This record gives sequence, C-alpha cells and structure tokens, in this order.
Amino acid sequence: MPRESNKEQILQCDIPLPQYHRTLDELLRVNAAEFGNRVAYQEPDKNGNYVPLTWTQLYKDLSSIQRVLIENGLKKGDRVVIISRNRREMLELELAVMSAGCISVPIFVGYSPQKTTELTDFVEPRFVAVSDQNMYDKIKNPDKYAAIIHFDELTSTYGDNLLHFSELLGAGTGGLVNVEISPNDVMLMMYTSGTMGRPKCVQLTHWNVLSQQAALKVLWNLSEKDRMLCYLPWHHSFGGIFEKFNALANGAVLSLEDGYGKDIERLIENWKKVLPTIFFSVPKIYQQLTARARQDKEIEEAVFHDELKFVFTAAAPLPKNVSDLFIERGIDVVEGWGLTETAPCCTLTDPKLERVPGIVGKPIPGVEIKIDSDGEILVKGPNVMVGYYKNPEANQKVFTEDGWFRTGDVGEITPTGIRLISRKDRIFKLSNAEKVYAAELENLMASKCAYLSYAFVTGQGRDYPVALLFPNKTMLERLPDASKVAPGCRMPCSLEDFSKCLPRCLTELNKSIAEKYQRIQKVMLIDHELSIENEELTPSLKLSPGVVAKVFKGYIESLYDPADVVPPTKEEVYIIKLET
Repeated sequence: MPRESNKEQILQCDIPLPQYHRTLDELLRVNAAEFGNRVAYQEPDKNGNYVPLTWTQLYKDLSSIQRVLIENGLKKGDRVVIISRNRREMLELELAVMSAGCISVPIFVGYSPQKTTELTDFVEPRFVAVSDQNMYDKIKNPDKYAAIIHFDELTSTYGDNLLHFSELLGAGTGGLVNVEISPNDVMLMMYTSGTMGRPKCVQLTHWNVLSQQAALKVLWNLSEKDRMLCYLPWHHSFGGIFEKFNALANGAVLSLEDGYGKDIERLIENWKKVLPTIFFSVPKIYQQLTARARQDKEIEEAVFHDELKFVFTAAAPLPKNVSDLFIERGIDVVEGWGLTETAPCCTLTDPKLERVPGIVGKPIPGVEIKIDSDGEILVKGPNVMVGYYKNPEANQKVFTEDGWFRTGDVGEITPTGIRLISRKDRIFKLSNAEKVYAAELENLMASKCAYLSYAFVTGQGRDYPVALLFPNKTMLERLPDASKVAPGCRMPCSLEDFSKCLPRCLTELNKSIAEKYQRIQKVMLIDHELSIENEELTPSLKLSPGVVAKVFKGYIESLYDPADVVPPTKEEVYIIKLET
C-alpha cells in the first residue's frame, strides 16, 4: 500500500532519445525503399492461408488511396472515422489518411448505434469508413457525410455517397502525395476506454507516436526478421499504436489473428502458422494460452517455440505462475505502463530483473516521471498528447501549470521503477475514513490465482471491503499438469471446487496486507462471463468499475447482509467469508 512518495524526484532514462523519422510519410517512404518486396502485413483468407502484402504493394496502395480521396474533397487536417475490425483495408486507409496530413479516428465496432453515431459526429469527419452492413447500419443519417467508404458490399443503403474500397485502388504510381506535414500535426484521434464515464477523444501528433518508436529502437533489437501475431484492436492505443507501429517502424511482419482474441483455439492455430517472435497481449489471453499449453504437448511446443524472444503484457500484472512458464524457457516477460494520452507507453520493465507485481518499470528514453504531493504519477515527454479534442475543461484539469500531464494513476518511485498503486478514482474511504486502494487489491488477487479472470473490490462508506470474483472458465474446464501450476494449488475442476479452495489462498493474501482495514472480509464467486458487449469490460478488456458496480449492485448488498441472502439468479454463486 502507499508509502511516503519521492515527490521531488524526477525519474528518467539514462539513454537519450535518438534522431528518428519525425512524420509518418517520411517513415513510409524510407521503409518502402528499404524493404521493397518483404512482407509488411498478412491476413488469412477464407481457407485460413495467410495472404501477404509487400511493402512495395502497400506503398502503391497508399498512393492510390490518397489521390482518390483528394479528388473526392479530402483536405489537410480533415478527419476520417473508421469503424471496422482489424483488416487490410483498415490498415491501408488509416496509413493513407495520416500520411496525407489528415487525421484517422478509429471507433470500436462493439458500440451501440447511438454511441457510434454520437462519437462519430463529435469529431465532424469528412468521410466515414465502415467494414460491412452491420457497421453501416450503426450510422444515423449516413448521407450527411461527403462519402461513406465501405470495405464489404452493402445490401441496403441511403443516399448515393458510397465509395467501395476497391474504387480507391489502382490510381497510384508516383508515391505519396506531396503535403507539408509538421511533426506537431495531429494524425490520430483516439477515444479512451472510458472505464469511469464517457470516452474522451485524445489528439496525438506524428511525433507523439513516432517518438515512441525512436525510444523502442534503442531498447529492443527488432528488425524485418521479426514476426508479430496481432489481435489487439486498432481503435485502442495498445494495439493501434504500440503494437502496430512497432511492427511498421521495424519492417517486422504484422500478421492478423482473425479470431480477434475471442477464440483461443483459433488463436493457437494462427500461432502455429505464424510462430511469432514477439507477442503483445493482456493477462486474460496469456492465462488461456498457457492453460491450453499445460494440457497439450503439441500446443506447448508451438507456444514456447525457440524463436519467441519475449512476450509483452499490459493492463494488469501477469499471474506469477503464468509468467514463470515463459521465464523457465528463457522467454522474457516485459510489462509496460501508459495511457492513450501518452501514445501509450511511458515505462517498461527490465526482463533481467525479477518481476514484482505492481512494478511497471522505468521511463523509456525521452519520458520523465515524478510523483505529485497526493501520490499521482505525472508525466512529461514527446509522447504526451496535445490535448483532448473540443474539451478545454478536461485539458485544464489534466495538465499542471508547468506542463506535466496528470495520469490519474497513483504510484511511487522504487529502486526498480514505478510501482502502480491504484487509479485515483478507484480509491474509496471506509466508514472509519481509512482509504482502500481497490485496484491494487484486485491486482493482488488476480496475480495470486490463475483461476481468476477478474476481481472487483468495493466498500465505499462501509465497515470493510468486499469483492466480486469472476472465474477463468478455460482453467476450470480442463485439468492442467500439476507440475505447471503454483505449488500447493488444488487445481479445481468446477466452480464448487474453486469456492472451496479459494478461502485458503485469499486468507494468505489477507495476511500479506499490513493494514487490517484493507483486508477483504467477504467475496462472492459468480459464474458470469464479463463482456465488452454488455460494457462490463472496456474495448481493451479492462474491467469497467462503474458498470460492474451497477449491474451487480444487489450482489454487493448481499455481501453486507448478515444472512448472506443472494438475489434471485440463474447463475451459480458462492459467498465466501475470509479470515482477516
């Protein structure tokens, strides 16, 4: 839990930020010339075979897309909304728009029609691109835009402002259009996950995004020989900036995982075909991936293959028993921290050091970090956004007078780097006015047990904190090899079994918490799969506290009921009292 912060200390990397491409068009021109017929991107066809896109063809396509869009009225600084899952058309359209001095605005495909239209109209786009009929139908009054670009054929439309993506190709021969672009020009506007309210629209410049790649060039020895298997959505900063541009900047092959992280068996099949040398993901997927590896020798050999250099995790710490499976085989586990507003990475862990839950490493080159008087982490650097779009009130709140960005995360500086403690908005007070750091307790529980997918801690104004727990069903469905799980694990194979072994692990966790008032007194294990569709998870698979608190309000109330009366439900539910 929080200690006295080193609020006057500024933490920064000893390595200076090197010279690098300062605009996207410059990077694309150089890479197209250098990598030529090497593969830039590939995605599976209907038969599951990967179809390659070379740098030469990519560059030619970008040139054509730019020219056709300009003929249709695109001007420097215009915004283009894209509503699509990851696919080749989205990649090419985004790169063409941004390298023409315009702004790409990707929007999550899972939003409701009302929210999709609201977020689209907020940025006043000239063009809107949709992947298919379902996405087109989410746009209210689609004929109000200069054009609707669609990737798949549409069967029902309104107006005559349609441009099929195929009409954008075939016109490019002379390279990218000549537009004067500054490193400080905005090229990407990306909505935040909105864990605690309406998403904000972050404005990121060419240098915000590319300064990150300059820093990673120094820290990671990546090249055109590397392979990435990509499922992280491009509307979100982790996949759409950190992973995608990492591949593009180094000429590495970016391979689409067309199960989009939702089908673990499909992910494994794609993994076998690509054999990624680097993999970026979140803890939930690593838990599922290693659970299958524990159960199948062939899958184990494929996942932990000889060319896999490292795996990268973000959003929450990896459970130790999961990270140990990689480390035992000489595969580094790297963790990072950042926000959409910081494009996104601020810190990285050193794989040479032992992993400690909560420690997210030291600043990357160019980034400075300090701790404010209230424990909030402040950041300065070339990666920090220019501000939220059309939101002066939020901009005023989020920047200090001397230009530091307020991250909203509470933490402290340790010898091995920044230790994350909690989001400021996830700190609540008990009835005795003592503070509870909900996010840290949730991370402790998730790292303690691989059979947990999510934990939600609450207790504002109450006498003690309680938690809702959501199981990792993949782990429960198949019995893993006993040698591959944490020592002493009872390896439950049903929710009932899990409810019986949880008290021991969580009681041990309680004992490790020095402040007795922060110890969890009751938990509820719920047979419920949190989903993005129900907005219980954000598009980046983070738990959405506000929604979970609202949906499970009755369940939380029952944890404070001495009789432990659970609301009527079809779900399997277990209430567990813990020793504190």
